[in-house]
Amino acid sequence: MSDPTPSMHPEEPQGPATPAQQKILHRIAAQRERIQARRKAYAQANSAAEAGAAGIGDDSLVLRCVAFAKQHPAAVVALAGAAMALGPSRLVRWASVALPWILRFRR
Repeated sequence: MSDPTPSMHPEEPQGPATPAQQKILHRIAAQRERIQARRKAYAQANSAAEAGAAGIGDDSLVLRCVAFAKQHPAAVVALAGAAMALGPSRLVRWASVALPWILRFRR
């Protein structure tokens, strides 16, 4: 076999890098930093989701509704607007249909 070429051993210094090589090395370093930051954010989001999922069953329905309202204010406003448009008699009628389903899903 012949001697390995210098490009096969990147850990061996080959002299000073040219400006074009420096530019590429900076881009590689920036990409590595972005990937590392993305991995940290992903791990942090997973740990937060696991911590949040563990606490879901402990809270009452009212506390979960308040938390949902804080996280999704636009959805709550849309729901309140739809409730006002429907009127109280339709809301009572639909609540009598939906309440058994909701109670069944809570089990």
